[in-house]
Amino acid sequence: MWNTLEKPRIVVVGGGIVGLCVAWHLAWRGLKPIVIEARKPHAAYTGNAGAISHGSVAPLAMPGVLRQVPRMLTDPAGALHIPMRYWLQAMPWLLRFVASARREKVEAAAVALAALLYGAPERHREILEEEDALDLIRAQGQMYLYRDDAQMAKDAGSLDLRRRHGLRMEVLDRAGLVALEPEVSPAYTRAVFLPDHGSCVNPARLAEVVANGVRRMGGEIREAEVRAITTEGRRVTGVVTDAGDVAADRVVLAAGAWSARLLAPLGIKVPLETQRGYHVMLPEAGVRVGRVLSPADRKVFISPMEEGLRVAGSVEFAGLDAPPNEARAQLLLGDLRAVFPQARIESATTWMGHRPCLPDSLPVMGPVKAWDGLWCAFGHGHLGLTGSAPTGALVACAMAGERPNFDFTPFAVERF
Repeated sequence: MWNTLEKPRIVVVGGGIVGLCVAWHLAWRGLKPIVIEARKPHAAYTGNAGAISHGSVAPLAMPGVLRQVPRMLTDPAGALHIPMRYWLQAMPWLLRFVASARREKVEAAAVALAALLYGAPERHREILEEEDALDLIRAQGQMYLYRDDAQMAKDAGSLDLRRRHGLRMEVLDRAGLVALEPEVSPAYTRAVFLPDHGSCVNPARLAEVVANGVRRMGGEIREAEVRAITTEGRRVTGVVTDAGDVAADRVVLAAGAWSARLLAPLGIKVPLETQRGYHVMLPEAGVRVGRVLSPADRKVFISPMEEGLRVAGSVEFAGLDAPPNEARAQLLLGDLRAVFPQARIESATTWMGHRPCLPDSLPVMGPVKAWDGLWCAFGHGHLGLTGSAPTGALVACAMAGERPNFDFTPFAVERF
């Protein structure tokens, strides 16, 4: 640890939940970071499904994914869609994605994700207990819904991978399902209940709570757009923003889907895509939901929240600059009605956000060898909320010289 005179000036680029958790753990160590947040309207941290899923160690690219690519390219109503205008731009990422589905790569990714996400619920509670906000966590488990045994069998590989990495599961018949979620449509006759998973009832309030903790412990949060990372020789010296330059001894890049744009001028190319995720929010859906539900045939999450019921999912690849596609958001209402035909949808509002996604489903974390003082913490995909608290703890611990018992190698930017 540094003494008072030796403490470095640390700038965290990005005030999403990952950047805020890094900053919180730095501030907790007395390092007083400066967080620079551009307040982008489509950042993912406010509109996610709220799931805290430490057992989600199966990467998106699983064996057999190649057969799904034609549907991604052609079905506008598919759970993951790529518009025709974006095919050429997405193709290099898709090729890496398919290559990541080889069995040995899947196993290695699962091992790395298990190491990162292990203890994620405890890491979230660690922060929220300090901030007197444990009410943000719902510890009622999560449930995957299936229409029949045949549909459940399609998820066998993913479920087995999670089970082998310690995730506790309970397979339920219709009676067991109804005992926990009595209003689910009779079309769903099987379920997998994950009792140790949980959720956040308000991701936007969670970010506010963590940000307030950073300030309380002497950190600073500024609103500005970071335009470049400045360097001298082979070390970083700060950042350029639209509000002026900010000097730094260390820079943590946690800018989510925008991170690759800031690394490119430094000669670092990262195959980072944006999963443009959507949600609909229903203040009065008229159905009782006790926990996060995910119908396997719909690939969405139905999440009870403080402000009502949220249905999140419907991923598309269309880049950072295209406007939201309202038709993609409206698909989620059909997904909700498949599970709860009686749901009231008149009050629905929609949202779109950018999840930073890498082909192997592993985020970029840790120090950048080519640039002294540059650290990364981005690319968590659909596991951004889950991974934020453990990422913050691990990165801050390493930056403070505490040598965490964690191998950053699988997450290094140099793997590309």
